[in-house]
Amino acid sequence: MAANYDVVIVGGGIAGLSLASALAGQCSVALVEAEQTLAYHTSSRSARQLIPSYGPAVVQELTVRTLELMAARDAELPVPVLEPRSFMLVGDEATVRAESSGHMHPITYAEALELCPALNPGAFTAAGLDTESFACNTPVLLEDHRQRAEAGGVDIITGARVHSAQRLGSGWQLGAGLEGFQSAVVVNAAGAWADELAVLSGVEKLGLQPFRRTAAIVDVERPLPPGSPMVCAADDTYYFRREGEQVLISPSETVPSGPEDAQPRPGDVEALVARLNSITSFGIRSVAKAWTGLRTEAADGVPVVGFDAEAPGFFWLAGQGGYGFQTSSAIAELAAAEILGSAIPGFASGASPVSRTPRELAAARWSIRR
Repeated sequence: MAANYDVVIVGGGIAGLSLASALAGQCSVALVEAEQTLAYHTSSRSARQLIPSYGPAVVQELTVRTLELMAARDAELPVPVLEPRSFMLVGDEATVRAESSGHMHPITYAEALELCPALNPGAFTAAGLDTESFACNTPVLLEDHRQRAEAGGVDIITGARVHSAQRLGSGWQLGAGLEGFQSAVVVNAAGAWADELAVLSGVEKLGLQPFRRTAAIVDVERPLPPGSPMVCAADDTYYFRREGEQVLISPSETVPSGPEDAQPRPGDVEALVARLNSITSFGIRSVAKAWTGLRTEAADGVPVVGFDAEAPGFFWLAGQGGYGFQTSSAIAELAAAEILGSAIPGFASGASPVSRTPRELAAARWSIRR
């Protein structure tokens, strides 16, 4: 016999977990995850940086709200999620100017070299700095969401891939692993598999596209000093940041992929190591480990959050792209309000005023796009 819930969330990454914790205690919720562990795919392969100047305007607004919510939660946690870490953009003057936003201010060439002496002087000609950026302790954040969800009565089931889904009467019936579920609302938080879940459910897919993004932890001769900013090329061809005595690096590739357990491709990390050794002085000796995640995006780059226009009770929570962690708390806040039919809380901060009300923003930018 199928278990009955108000909401079944499909997907146990940061999107599904943060929504589960936001809904906990307000309705009956089950979260089902195909893998044996939560946050197995993209959410475990994050750069762990929350950057208010990164992404389109709506993403930046959500990032500011997410930082507010995380900072408030940090006051109750034994280990904080957030730690200040600036974000520096480097490149030629035109590209840096084009990629900068209100959260980033231009700095001089000399200031940039002082912040990151590891950069060779010929590696860039202009720079911008986002001092409102934070490092994110993603394992602590994910575990906090899990604990809050379970404390609020959410049932979390792992190793349960959805194999059937259909609308029956006023609700939905799902088969996942060996379990059956009935619910009024199904939340599609399946990440790279979101369109596949839609097709399985008889819902029109949105054309969401997963993209590869590889990163590696490397051993270096001269580690970056504490307090170093995360450094990103304005043309999006690399980024790096301190990882203790090691350095995290990425070629920032955006290569289309199918939904899969992505793995690094031969040559990608090696080519980046050669380039960084030519434009920095930290001297990469070896690759300690490397991984690849998938960033799934809608065509306009804006997260898809809301009820499907033609499939009652089917709620999209997908297309977060590379902004999953930095928008997660604000998106969960909005999504929970929409699902529960309650007022949408404001997420504007003094640093980034919202030009429209949250409901207008949701209707204009977050509704299901056809």
